[in-house]
Amino acid sequence: MVTILGTHTVIPKEETPKGLLWLSDNDQLWRWSHTPSIYVYKSKQNNNTVLVERMRDSLSEILVHYYPLAGRLNWTAGGRLELDCNANGALLLEAESKKSMAEYGDFTPNQPGIKELIPAVDYSRQMNELPLFLAQVTKFHGGDGGFAVGILWSHPLGDGLAAIRFINSWAKLTRGAKLDPSELPFLDRSALKSTEPLTSPRFDHREFKPLPLILGRTDNIEEQKKKKTFALLKLTSEHVQKLKKNAIVTENGNGNGNGNGPHNQSQRPYSRFEVISAHIWRCACKARNLEENQPTVVKFNVDIRNRMNPPLPQNYFGNALGPTVTPTCYLKEITSQPISYAAQKIREAVKKVSNHEFVKSQMDYVAGFENRWDLIRTPYLEKGEYRADVPFFGNPNIILGSWMSMPFYEADFGLGKPFYFGPAGVCPYDRAVIALMPDEDGDNGYAVVVYMHFQVEHMKDFIKYFWEDI
Repeated sequence: MVTILGTHTVIPKEETPKGLLWLSDNDQLWRWSHTPSIYVYKSKQNNNTVLVERMRDSLSEILVHYYPLAGRLNWTAGGRLELDCNANGALLLEAESKKSMAEYGDFTPNQPGIKELIPAVDYSRQMNELPLFLAQVTKFHGGDGGFAVGILWSHPLGDGLAAIRFINSWAKLTRGAKLDPSELPFLDRSALKSTEPLTSPRFDHREFKPLPLILGRTDNIEEQKKKKTFALLKLTSEHVQKLKKNAIVTENGNGNGNGNGPHNQSQRPYSRFEVISAHIWRCACKARNLEENQPTVVKFNVDIRNRMNPPLPQNYFGNALGPTVTPTCYLKEITSQPISYAAQKIREAVKKVSNHEFVKSQMDYVAGFENRWDLIRTPYLEKGEYRADVPFFGNPNIILGSWMSMPFYEADFGLGKPFYFGPAGVCPYDRAVIALMPDEDGDNGYAVVVYMHFQVEHMKDFIKYFWEDI
């Protein structure tokens, strides 16, 4: 049980610009609710109040630079999100648990009590009343001590990289350091504004079109309603190397058996992301036990900051993600062909978003949805927004993400670096996120982990294939 000892509305330390801040079309694609995550620290510092006071002061200081996070979202008449920079503030909670750190297990979303370490939000309130950033600092009970910092982040304000940069800068100020000019955010989002008049898209943007349905179905409502669960799967460096080696062996082997395979002995080796993603896709297809001729795709987002021409500023604050999707494959192709077959499909999807003209065309395509944003915006399924005409990434498909480049473990608030970071909620659709976790035996001190969100009825089989097929 967790007791809230204090609730602090934190406003910028200095006067900040007021008024409406334009949110890009890329910002409009994400669900309007918050994304939960958690940091866990082993520090034995006893005075929770002193820590929270330092975090409150530094949060007030960092909000001067990140003043949009102290604002509030509103709906426009056309269903677009807009940001009112009104300095109403972020929310910081001080809490204390009657449980020890050990009683929370591995801190994954399936563990009882994890939700109590995350700020609670009343979504029955008007959107313009909801803080965009909330943090809860919880001290654990017992001699071993320790703290958890639970985060709620409004995705329309920024993607994962933007969130991590903010939190790491906040942490840096909390421990008494100063920010370098290069660490300050770039807030102008006009670089992602489509030109007027709109140009017709130059590509077929399948990434925004309905994904394959289970054969015999006319919609995916049934799959939206099915319960999901979570698993944390840790890959050693040996596991990763074996997957990469298997892809090389099959790539240089006898082809994929259908005469039109992607195998090319001269191409570069598959990356960690490509082989792990391929492995996840194959295991998901096997676990679901669908028909062999079931169409399936993988969808994921690619950071486009360095894929624009010219590139976006280094510290661009906002959403800068280019959705992409693999070619449609049949389940039998993915499960019976070598892992390199699926890895090549992943590579093809990455390559599309590496094309600046494709990204610009994508922006024009999205801009064409003015007044119809609900048709492409990720729905808030936890609130029962079940609809057949909105994006859904679950069975028979899957959505992937890579957090391997994100420096989560630099968030040192003066407690030392966290020993655990991860999602604090179960995703409402099948999703796998590939990330890194501190490990003395891993490459450069880190091991690869997969945060796996999957339907309850298929998770056991997925885990079985995940380890058997390496």
